Amino acid sequence: MLIGVPKEIKNHEYRVGLTPAAVKEFVTHGHSVVVQTLAGDAIGFTDAMYQEAGATIAATPEEIFAEAEMIVKVKEPQPNECKMLRKGQTLYTYLHLAPDPVQTQLLVDSGVTSIAYETVTDRNGGLPLLAPMSEVAGRMAVQAGAHYLEKAHGGSGTLLGGVPGVAPGKVLVIGGGVVGTNAAKMALGLGADVTILDRSLPRLRQLDDIFNGQVKTVFSTVDAIEHYSSKADLVVGAVLIPGAAAPKLLNREQIKAMKPGSVLVDVAIDQGGCFETSKATTHQDPVYVIDDVVHYCVANMPGGVARTSTMALNNATLPFGLALANKGPVQAMLDDEHLRAGLNTHEGKATYKAVVDALGKELDLTYVPAEEALKAQA
Repeated sequence: MLIGVPKEIKNHEYRVGLTPAAVKEFVTHGHSVVVQTLAGDAIGFTDAMYQEAGATIAATPEEIFAEAEMIVKVKEPQPNECKMLRKGQTLYTYLHLAPDPVQTQLLVDSGVTSIAYETVTDRNGGLPLLAPMSEVAGRMAVQAGAHYLEKAHGGSGTLLGGVPGVAPGKVLVIGGGVVGTNAAKMALGLGADVTILDRSLPRLRQLDDIFNGQVKTVFSTVDAIEHYSSKADLVVGAVLIPGAAAPKLLNREQIKAMKPGSVLVDVAIDQGGCFETSKATTHQDPVYVIDDVVHYCVANMPGGVARTSTMALNNATLPFGLALANKGPVQAMLDDEHLRAGLNTHEGKATYKAVVDALGKELDLTYVPAEEALKAQA
């Protein structure tokens, strides 16, 4: 199979779909890889390194999209990239379709087989290709929040760890999954007063054990969110419904009731955001202020630490990518229900139920189960 790796074009996105080491794995398995020039240069992966690993270098994205049988990216394709996709081609990347009708329609219209990293599953019910970026985003959320709590950056001037004689800042983490756990680890490491809200009692018990009682664990209700957010210096939105739009957990009135100069970090912004006042921002212009509350809603947060993120992502995506190349996408997904869960569109059909639930009426989409769509072709 010919695998293509275009350069990412989102604002301040320096990650790359394949590292040179991953390219070498594909080449060792008998595949060919073409990488757009300078695709990984910003994070130390030079064209020479890709060539040494066995890839060829293309000058333009048009060459990549025209030639490759499988496109491997990091972020969702932008509209001009979607228009270069075609039937019979496979797209393997993050998609986040539920809050994005434009991209969804373009992918359906293109006929491409699109596999979303964020909906691939594992035998434990986890999301193995989302997890590494969730780990990064959770840790970065506290790092960013601490930065924007500084008075010069619009915050209240609170040091999360406090000092002897001065109480530490209060951090509220809404959601106790991978993002929330990593956010709590970072906040606790800084010496903050940390509370995690979650709706799963078994998960709250796990978190209590993980943190040995050093983090407050609270069952999530509307009242609890309202109470703890009003006292927090930093609130991290870390909720996820796989493949679906994020629920809105804080409304405008609750945000208005927060302390002036407090910070909201919405890690769910890729799925539409979990605060009513959230809107996607970029690393170039990451924050805005509403009702004296600083909002950090960068849609590609892990791109800020692109080298670490790229290597962590490749560790997770490579085995599935090799299966797609070695067996062919249709057979690979028919053989593996977890990889099949990643299929979002196929030959003009919408194959992920949460996306159709979110956009079906707006786009006139009919849900076709992934296995049914694949067997129709096989």
